[in-house]
Amino acid sequence: MELNLEPHFSDPGRPTPYSHLAADAFYAELLQAHEGLNPEQSAMLDAKLVLLLANHIGDLDVLRAALRAGREDLEPQRGEPCCAEQTAACEGR
Repeated sequence: MELNLEPHFSDPGRPTPYSHLAADAFYAELLQAHEGLNPEQSAMLDAKLVLLLANHIGDLDVLRAALRAGREDLEPQRGEPCCAEQTAACEGR
């Protein structure tokens, strides 16, 4: 399986040829899930969702490709704090 970067949302309850409607619905529900949460709770929700969806995907090659794609333009700048655990990306600063 390869990482699919093309939109392909669907809503089985509302079949439609317009996948953007399902994507918009998901985004609205994601925002709603964050309502009333403080920043730490919001970050925890995001972390849980990542792990749940990663488990659903299950294919390490796809997950690694997603990690690379997600981080593509987010490399930390010199002087910015690293993650709590030192990783290979943070070493040498």
